[in-house]
Amino acid sequence: MTGAVLIEAAGWLGAAALLLAYGLLSSGRVKAGLGYQVLNLGGSVALAVNAIGHRALPSAAVNIVWLVIGLAAVRGLTARRARADAPPVP
Repeated sequence: MTGAVLIEAAGWLGAAALLLAYGLLSSGRVKAGLGYQVLNLGGSVALAVNAIGHRALPSAAVNIVWLVIGLAAVRGLTARRARADAPPVP
């Protein structure tokens, strides 16, 4: 496969991941938890790769910001889960 084909495939897969995440959340099939965030992270990375490959810098910037927001959300979810699993402090 050529680099151009990989860049196109990344773009389509990223778009599908973001749309799937949004559709599942909007339909109530998933909550805004880790699964939703992982789909968002994967989609944003793939779309950023596609945008950079096409030198579409505004789209790349949006997807990089989307990625940072998703990473912050995963960090918060992980921290909350760790606090919930920690034994109570006497």
